[in-house]
Amino acid sequence: MYNGLLHAHSGFRWLVLIALVVAIVISLAGWIKRSEWTKSGKISGLVLTILMDIQFLIGLVLYLFLSPMTKAAFNDFGAAMKNDTLRFYVVEHILIMVIALALVHIGKSRTKKDLPGWKKHRSSFIFYGISLLVILMAIPWDRAMF
Repeated sequence: MYNGLLHAHSGFRWLVLIALVVAIVISLAGWIKRSEWTKSGKISGLVLTILMDIQFLIGLVLYLFLSPMTKAAFNDFGAAMKNDTLRFYVVEHILIMVIALALVHIGKSRTKKDLPGWKKHRSSFIFYGISLLVILMAIPWDRAMF
């Protein structure tokens, strides 16, 4: 079960990244053109949010219940903080990804406010863009499975 979810989590990352890039491109185009908030903006934000939530839930199950790394780290947290790999997975990866998830949700929620369309595009572009940068920092590229 652990390996299956780990592969799902690793592979699902690509769907999240694609959805994030699509949402950023749509937001940037809408902001530059000062266009109205359209269905494509709504759908791209919704799909992105759903995919991020699913990815987070898979990661949370791995983190809390299945990962041998987190189990080992929680047995001796002091020693785990001295190990770069354990510290990355037990503290840094999840903290940074929670921040990225919050940024996506903030960006999505700001599009629901009563603002001109181009301001919604600008907000979503900023929050989704920062989220993308944060995610790229926290992906364990050296352990990429796909």
